[in-house]
Amino acid sequence: MSHYKKITKNIQELVITGGKGGNAIRWFNIANPGKEELDFLRKMKKYSFDFHELRASSVKVQAERPIIEQKGKYFFLILHFPVFKDEEIVAAEIDFFIAHGLLITLHDGRLKILDDFFNTARKDGSSLMVKKFPSSAVLLAELLEKLVTDCYGIMDKNNVKINAVEKMIFANEQKKSVARILELEHNIINIRRTMLNHKNILKRLVQMKSSIIPPAVIKSFYYNLIEQTKRIWEFSESQKETVEALRSANESLLDFRTSSIIKTLTIVSVIFAPLSFIVALLTISVQNGMPLLDTPNGFWIVTYGLGLLAALMLLFFVRKKWL
Repeated sequence: MSHYKKITKNIQELVITGGKGGNAIRWFNIANPGKEELDFLRKMKKYSFDFHELRASSVKVQAERPIIEQKGKYFFLILHFPVFKDEEIVAAEIDFFIAHGLLITLHDGRLKILDDFFNTARKDGSSLMVKKFPSSAVLLAELLEKLVTDCYGIMDKNNVKINAVEKMIFANEQKKSVARILELEHNIINIRRTMLNHKNILKRLVQMKSSIIPPAVIKSFYYNLIEQTKRIWEFSESQKETVEALRSANESLLDFRTSSIIKTLTIVSVIFAPLSFIVALLTISVQNGMPLLDTPNGFWIVTYGLGLLAALMLLFFVRKKWL
Protein backbone atom coordinates (compact mmCIF):
# COMPACT_ATOMS: atom_id res chain seq x y z
CA MET A 1 0.00 0.00 0.00
CA SER A 2 0.98 3.65 -0.47
CA HIS A 3 -0.06 6.49 1.81
CA TYR A 4 0.12 10.03 0.45
CA LYS A 5 0.18 13.25 2.43
CA LYS A 6 0.63 16.86 1.32
CA ILE A 7 2.49 18.51 4.17
CA THR A 8 2.84 22.00 2.65
CA LYS A 9 2.43 23.55 -0.77
CA ASN A 10 5.91 22.36 -1.78
CA ILE A 11 6.35 19.23 0.37
CA GLN A 12 4.68 15.93 -0.47
CA GLU A 13 5.14 12.70 1.48
CA LEU A 14 4.58 9.21 0.14
CA VAL A 15 4.90 6.10 2.31
CA ILE A 16 5.39 2.95 0.22
CA THR A 17 4.94 -0.39 1.99
CA GLY A 18 6.12 -3.65 0.47
CA GLY A 19 7.94 -6.91 0.93
CA LYS A 20 6.97 -9.83 3.11
CA GLY A 21 7.61 -7.91 6.29
CA GLY A 22 5.58 -4.88 5.24
CA ASN A 23 8.61 -2.59 5.40
CA ALA A 24 7.90 1.09 4.72
CA ILE A 25 9.85 3.61 2.63
CA ARG A 26 9.15 7.31 3.21
CA TRP A 27 9.65 9.55 0.17
CA PHE A 28 9.55 13.33 0.61
CA ASN A 29 9.29 15.10 -2.75
CA ILE A 30 10.12 18.78 -2.26
CA ALA A 31 9.75 21.32 -5.07
CA ASN A 32 11.40 24.76 -5.05
CA PRO A 33 12.98 24.33 -1.60
CA GLY A 34 13.29 27.54 0.35
CA LYS A 35 13.71 28.47 4.02
CA GLU A 36 10.47 26.80 5.13
CA GLU A 37 11.29 23.51 3.39
CA LEU A 38 14.87 23.44 4.72
CA ASP A 39 13.62 24.18 8.24
CA PHE A 40 11.30 21.17 7.89
CA LEU A 41 14.29 18.93 7.09
CA ARG A 42 16.37 20.45 9.86
CA LYS A 43 13.71 19.35 12.37
CA MET A 44 14.28 15.71 11.40
CA LYS A 45 16.70 15.33 14.33
CA LYS A 46 17.14 11.59 13.77
CA TYR A 47 19.33 12.17 10.71
CA SER A 48 21.14 15.37 11.72
CA PHE A 49 21.34 16.68 8.16
CA ASP A 50 24.40 18.83 7.56
CA PHE A 51 23.64 22.56 7.48
CA HIS A 52 25.84 23.18 4.43
CA GLU A 53 24.17 20.36 2.50
CA LEU A 54 20.74 21.74 3.35
CA ARG A 55 21.85 25.18 2.25
CA ALA A 56 23.21 23.69 -1.01
CA SER A 57 19.73 22.26 -1.64
CA SER A 58 18.08 25.69 -1.73
CA VAL A 59 16.46 26.53 -5.07
CA LYS A 60 18.53 29.72 -5.10
CA VAL A 61 21.78 27.74 -5.21
CA GLN A 62 22.94 25.84 -8.31
CA ALA A 63 25.72 23.30 -7.80
CA GLU A 64 28.50 23.45 -10.38
CA ARG A 65 29.17 19.70 -10.32
CA PRO A 66 27.62 16.44 -9.13
CA ILE A 67 28.38 15.47 -5.54
CA ILE A 68 28.09 12.32 -3.45
CA GLU A 69 28.92 12.29 0.27
CA GLN A 70 28.26 9.80 3.04
CA LYS A 71 27.48 11.37 6.39
CA GLY A 72 26.79 8.94 9.16
CA LYS A 73 23.26 7.64 8.66
CA TYR A 74 22.69 9.04 5.17
CA PHE A 75 24.07 9.74 1.70
CA PHE A 76 23.87 13.25 0.21
CA LEU A 77 23.78 13.31 -3.58
CA ILE A 78 23.56 16.03 -6.24
CA LEU A 79 22.92 15.10 -9.86
CA HIS A 80 22.10 17.11 -12.98
CA PHE A 81 19.89 16.05 -15.87
CA PRO A 82 19.35 17.79 -19.24
CA VAL A 83 16.06 19.57 -19.94
CA PHE A 84 14.85 21.80 -22.78
CA LYS A 85 14.36 25.48 -22.00
CA ASP A 86 13.28 27.59 -25.00
CA GLU A 87 14.95 25.19 -27.48
CA GLU A 88 18.15 25.25 -25.39
CA ILE A 89 19.32 22.27 -23.36
CA VAL A 90 20.22 23.25 -19.79
CA ALA A 91 21.01 21.31 -16.62
CA ALA A 92 18.28 20.76 -14.03
CA GLU A 93 19.51 19.84 -10.56
CA ILE A 94 18.13 17.28 -8.12
CA ASP A 95 19.44 16.92 -4.57
CA PHE A 96 18.93 13.63 -2.73
CA PHE A 97 19.11 12.59 0.91
CA ILE A 98 19.10 8.78 1.16
CA ALA A 99 18.92 6.89 4.42
CA HIS A 100 17.50 3.58 5.66
CA GLY A 101 13.79 3.69 4.78
CA LEU A 102 14.03 7.33 3.62
CA LEU A 103 14.39 9.17 0.30
CA ILE A 104 14.21 12.95 -0.02
CA THR A 105 14.29 14.68 -3.41
CA LEU A 106 14.68 18.44 -3.74
CA HIS A 107 14.34 20.11 -7.16
CA ASP A 108 13.09 23.24 -8.93
CA GLY A 109 10.16 21.55 -10.74
CA ARG A 110 11.66 21.53 -14.23
CA LEU A 111 12.00 17.76 -14.41
CA LYS A 112 8.48 16.62 -15.25
CA ILE A 113 9.52 12.97 -15.32
CA LEU A 114 10.27 13.10 -11.58
CA ASP A 115 6.80 14.39 -10.71
CA ASP A 116 5.25 11.87 -13.11
CA PHE A 117 7.04 9.01 -11.37
CA PHE A 118 6.00 10.31 -7.94
CA ASN A 119 2.35 10.52 -9.04
CA THR A 120 2.51 7.01 -10.54
CA ALA A 121 3.86 5.66 -7.25
CA ARG A 122 1.13 7.52 -5.37
CA LYS A 123 -1.79 6.32 -7.53
CA ASP A 124 -0.71 2.80 -8.45
CA GLY A 125 2.62 1.61 -7.17
CA SER A 126 1.92 -2.08 -7.73
CA SER A 127 4.35 -2.23 -10.68
CA LEU A 128 7.25 -0.68 -8.75
CA MET A 129 10.22 -2.87 -7.87
CA VAL A 130 10.37 -1.18 -4.47
CA LYS A 131 7.13 -3.01 -3.58
CA LYS A 132 9.00 -6.30 -3.96
CA PHE A 133 12.33 -5.01 -2.61
CA PRO A 134 11.42 -2.33 -0.02
CA SER A 135 14.60 -0.29 0.17
CA SER A 136 15.36 3.39 -0.36
CA ALA A 137 18.32 2.27 -2.52
CA VAL A 138 15.92 0.41 -4.84
CA LEU A 139 13.46 3.33 -4.93
CA LEU A 140 16.34 5.68 -5.80
CA ALA A 141 17.50 3.29 -8.55
CA GLU A 142 13.98 3.21 -10.05
CA LEU A 143 13.76 6.99 -9.99
CA LEU A 144 17.22 7.37 -11.55
CA GLU A 145 16.27 4.82 -14.22
CA LYS A 146 13.29 7.04 -15.20
CA LEU A 147 15.48 10.16 -15.24
CA VAL A 148 18.23 8.50 -17.29
CA THR A 149 15.71 6.99 -19.76
CA ASP A 150 14.17 10.45 -20.21
CA CYS A 151 17.57 11.61 -21.51
CA TYR A 152 17.00 9.45 -24.59
CA GLY A 153 13.97 11.64 -25.40
CA ILE A 154 16.17 14.73 -25.17
CA MET A 155 18.72 13.10 -27.48
CA ASP A 156 15.98 12.10 -29.94
CA LYS A 157 14.77 15.71 -30.14
CA ASN A 158 18.34 16.76 -30.81
CA ASN A 159 18.53 14.14 -33.55
CA VAL A 160 15.44 15.61 -35.24
CA LYS A 161 17.16 19.00 -35.24
CA ILE A 162 20.33 17.47 -36.69
CA ASN A 163 18.34 15.94 -39.57
CA ALA A 164 16.60 19.29 -40.19
CA VAL A 165 19.96 21.09 -40.36
CA GLU A 166 21.31 18.48 -42.80
CA LYS A 167 18.38 19.15 -45.14
CA MET A 168 18.94 22.92 -44.87
CA ILE A 169 22.62 22.60 -45.75
CA PHE A 170 21.97 20.65 -48.93
CA ALA A 171 19.04 22.90 -49.86
CA ASN A 172 21.54 25.80 -50.31
CA GLU A 173 20.57 27.47 -47.03
CA GLN A 174 24.10 27.50 -45.65
CA LYS A 175 23.90 30.92 -44.01
CA LYS A 176 20.77 29.98 -42.08
CA SER A 177 22.39 26.68 -41.10
CA VAL A 178 25.31 28.36 -39.31
CA ALA A 179 23.18 29.52 -36.37
CA ARG A 180 21.42 26.14 -36.13
CA ILE A 181 24.73 24.27 -36.09
CA LEU A 182 26.07 26.50 -33.31
CA GLU A 183 22.86 25.86 -31.34
CA LEU A 184 23.26 22.09 -31.77
CA GLU A 185 26.91 22.19 -30.71
CA HIS A 186 25.95 24.20 -27.63
CA ASN A 187 23.21 21.69 -26.73
CA ILE A 188 25.49 18.68 -27.16
CA ILE A 189 28.19 20.30 -25.01
CA ASN A 190 25.60 20.87 -22.27
CA ILE A 191 24.37 17.26 -22.47
CA ARG A 192 27.91 15.90 -22.22
CA ARG A 193 28.83 18.27 -19.38
CA THR A 194 25.67 17.23 -17.51
CA MET A 195 26.20 13.47 -17.95
CA LEU A 196 29.99 13.49 -17.60
CA ASN A 197 30.30 12.21 -14.02
CA HIS A 198 27.10 10.16 -13.72
CA LYS A 199 28.96 6.87 -14.22
CA ASN A 200 31.40 7.60 -11.36
CA ILE A 201 28.61 8.71 -9.02
CA LEU A 202 26.58 5.57 -9.74
CA LYS A 203 29.62 3.40 -9.01
CA ARG A 204 29.71 4.93 -5.54
CA LEU A 205 26.01 4.19 -5.07
CA VAL A 206 26.67 0.50 -5.74
CA GLN A 207 28.35 0.48 -2.31
CA MET A 208 25.08 1.28 -0.53
CA LYS A 209 23.96 -1.46 1.86
CA SER A 210 20.56 -2.56 3.07
CA SER A 211 19.60 -4.76 6.02
CA ILE A 212 16.60 -5.99 3.99
CA ILE A 213 17.78 -6.30 0.37
CA PRO A 214 20.70 -8.53 -0.69
CA PRO A 215 23.71 -6.51 -2.00
CA ALA A 216 23.53 -8.40 -5.33
CA VAL A 217 20.04 -6.97 -5.97
CA ILE A 218 21.18 -3.41 -5.35
CA LYS A 219 24.26 -3.92 -7.53
CA SER A 220 22.18 -5.28 -10.41
CA PHE A 221 20.01 -2.12 -10.41
CA TYR A 222 22.95 0.27 -10.38
CA TYR A 223 25.11 -1.63 -12.85
CA ASN A 224 22.18 -1.42 -15.27
CA LEU A 225 22.09 2.37 -14.72
CA ILE A 226 25.84 2.58 -15.33
CA GLU A 227 25.40 0.80 -18.67
CA GLN A 228 22.61 3.20 -19.64
CA THR A 229 24.75 6.26 -18.85
CA LYS A 230 27.52 4.75 -21.01
CA ARG A 231 25.08 4.36 -23.92
CA ILE A 232 23.89 7.97 -23.53
CA TRP A 233 27.52 9.14 -23.55
CA GLU A 234 28.19 7.10 -26.72
CA PHE A 235 25.00 8.51 -28.30
CA SER A 236 26.13 12.06 -27.49
CA GLU A 237 29.58 11.27 -28.93
CA SER A 238 27.91 10.12 -32.16
CA GLN A 239 25.79 13.29 -32.31
CA LYS A 240 28.88 15.42 -31.63
CA GLU A 241 30.74 13.80 -34.55
CA THR A 242 27.70 14.17 -36.84
CA VAL A 243 27.34 17.89 -36.06
CA GLU A 244 31.07 18.42 -36.59
CA ALA A 245 30.77 16.72 -40.01
CA LEU A 246 27.77 18.90 -40.87
CA ARG A 247 29.68 22.02 -39.82
CA SER A 248 32.59 20.97 -42.02
CA ALA A 249 30.27 20.32 -44.99
CA ASN A 250 28.49 23.64 -44.44
CA GLU A 251 31.79 25.54 -44.30
CA SER A 252 32.96 23.79 -47.49
CA LEU A 253 29.79 24.79 -49.33
CA LEU A 254 30.07 28.36 -48.04
CA ASP A 255 33.72 28.48 -49.15
CA PHE A 256 32.75 27.10 -52.58
CA ARG A 257 30.05 29.76 -53.02
CA THR A 258 32.45 32.47 -51.87
CA SER A 259 35.11 31.21 -54.28
CA SER A 260 32.60 31.19 -57.14
CA ILE A 261 31.60 34.78 -56.40
CA ILE A 262 35.22 35.93 -56.14
CA LYS A 263 36.07 34.13 -59.41
CA THR A 264 33.18 35.81 -61.21
CA LEU A 265 34.13 39.25 -59.89
CA THR A 266 37.78 38.64 -60.84
CA ILE A 267 36.86 37.71 -64.42
CA VAL A 268 34.64 40.80 -64.71
CA SER A 269 37.52 42.94 -63.43
CA VAL A 270 39.98 41.33 -65.89
CA ILE A 271 37.60 41.98 -68.81
CA PHE A 272 36.88 45.61 -67.91
CA ALA A 273 40.45 46.55 -66.97
CA PRO A 274 41.82 46.69 -70.58
CA LEU A 275 38.58 48.27 -71.82
CA SER A 276 38.91 51.01 -69.23
CA PHE A 277 42.53 51.52 -70.22
CA ILE A 278 41.62 51.88 -73.92
CA VAL A 279 38.80 54.34 -73.14
CA ALA A 280 41.12 56.38 -70.91
CA LEU A 281 43.78 56.35 -73.64
CA LEU A 282 41.34 57.67 -76.22
CA THR A 283 40.45 60.63 -74.01
CA ILE A 284 44.00 61.96 -73.88
CA SER A 285 44.24 65.35 -75.60
CA VAL A 286 47.30 65.55 -77.89
CA GLN A 287 48.45 68.10 -80.50
CA ASN A 288 47.61 66.08 -83.63
CA GLY A 289 44.34 64.75 -82.17
CA MET A 290 43.28 61.24 -81.32
CA PRO A 291 42.52 58.50 -83.86
CA LEU A 292 38.87 58.36 -85.00
CA LEU A 293 38.21 61.72 -83.35
CA ASP A 294 36.98 63.31 -86.62
CA THR A 295 35.83 60.06 -88.23
CA PRO A 296 32.09 59.74 -88.91
CA ASN A 297 30.55 57.23 -86.45
CA GLY A 298 33.85 57.14 -84.55
CA PHE A 299 31.99 56.64 -81.26
CA TRP A 300 30.24 53.52 -82.56
CA ILE A 301 33.43 52.13 -84.08
CA VAL A 302 35.17 52.43 -80.71
CA THR A 303 32.14 50.95 -78.88
CA TYR A 304 31.89 47.95 -81.24
CA GLY A 305 35.65 47.43 -80.99
CA LEU A 306 35.51 47.38 -77.20
CA GLY A 307 32.54 44.99 -77.29
CA LEU A 308 34.38 42.66 -79.67
CA LEU A 309 37.44 42.67 -77.40
CA ALA A 310 35.27 41.85 -74.36
CA ALA A 311 33.56 39.02 -76.28
CA LEU A 312 36.93 37.56 -77.32
CA MET A 313 38.19 37.65 -73.76
CA LEU A 314 34.97 36.03 -72.51
CA LEU A 315 35.30 33.30 -75.14
CA PHE A 316 38.89 32.71 -74.01
CA PHE A 317 37.79 32.26 -70.37
CA VAL A 318 35.05 29.84 -71.43
CA ARG A 319 37.47 27.74 -73.50
CA LYS A 320 39.85 27.61 -70.53
CA LYS A 321 36.84 26.43 -68.43
CA TRP A 322 37.31 29.28 -66.00
CA LEU A 323 33.61 30.05 -66.32
